Amino acid sequence: MTKFSYYTPEGLERLKNELQEMKTKGRLEVAKAIAEARDKGDLSENAEYDAAKDAQGMLEMKISKLENVMSNARLVDESTIDASQVSILSKVKIMNLKNNMTMTYTLVSEEEANLKEGKISVGSPIGKGILGKKVGDIAQVQTPAGALEFKIEEISR
Repeated sequence: MTKFSYYTPEGLERLKNELQEMKTKGRLEVAKAIAEARDKGDLSENAEYDAAKDAQGMLEMKISKLENVMSNARLVDESTIDASQVSILSKVKIMNLKNNMTMTYTLVSEEEANLKEGKISVGSPIGKGILGKKVGDIAQVQTPAGALEFKIEEISR
């Protein structure tokens, strides 16, 4: 089963740029390191050569993984998002019923999540717990710190 990831235009562009950077600059730097290590003589006892070849393998693995992510990436059309319930790209104001603190988060894909920017993943415990809820609903969320209840205060795009 293919798992699609949904992205904002900015998030998808960031992924494309990262992949392009690895394929061009990253491969060039690794090839240069291998060539320099090869010039130092006997390859059987050349730790620099082994390290450079390992770095090449790691880079190719990262490129392959990112290409796979890109092949399953889907752009989210914000105009089709139902603002009456919590979904990806919803901006949600929630209140923790235990301490009455309110927080505002935007639900995004795993790769775009950034807590400092107020972006949480739809796959995170809170993201999963509030997904599909409407204003006024109470979401029971199982977190590493234990069970929490959040009231959905506001939903916007």
